[in-house]
Amino acid sequence: MENTKALEILKTAILMEKRGKAFYEKMAEQTQSPEAKKIFTIMAEEEKAHVEFLSVQFSHYIKEHSFLKPDKSVGNDDVSHEIMNSAIVKQISAASFEAAAISAAMDFETRAVEVYSKRAAESDDPNEKELYQWLAEWESGHHKILHELNEQLKEDIWFDNQFWPF
Repeated sequence: MENTKALEILKTAILMEKRGKAFYEKMAEQTQSPEAKKIFTIMAEEEKAHVEFLSVQFSHYIKEHSFLKPDKSVGNDDVSHEIMNSAIVKQISAASFEAAAISAAMDFETRAVEVYSKRAAESDDPNEKELYQWLAEWESGHHKILHELNEQLKEDIWFDNQFWPF
């Protein structure tokens, strides 16, 4: 039963990451903002790295019925410096297509953190536990970047429209 559960979680994770990648690629393609395009392209590349990483784990698990120790040198770079800058906030309106996409992306990242954190807590395999804890942290980093950007956009629209309660 545990083999089946481990494989199902890996399949779910790979599918989730592929969907995230497709979402970010589509957003990069559709946006008119060069800064938003940059954000969505970076996030698509991050999701691609997750797919590749999980695919290696999946292949190994199929053959060996065990997880590889995660190679933490793969990806997990701090991309916040590439995403968070004043130009992005100036190019995106808080009520725009790009802002809506950022909000939707936050939901994708939240879901990934939940799936990975839950599996890390359930697993008895130390490599699997480490894998999913690491992925949950990686996705949490994505969520944090998107959340900070969303908050900045929200503050700007509040300020621009004088939505202050005083």
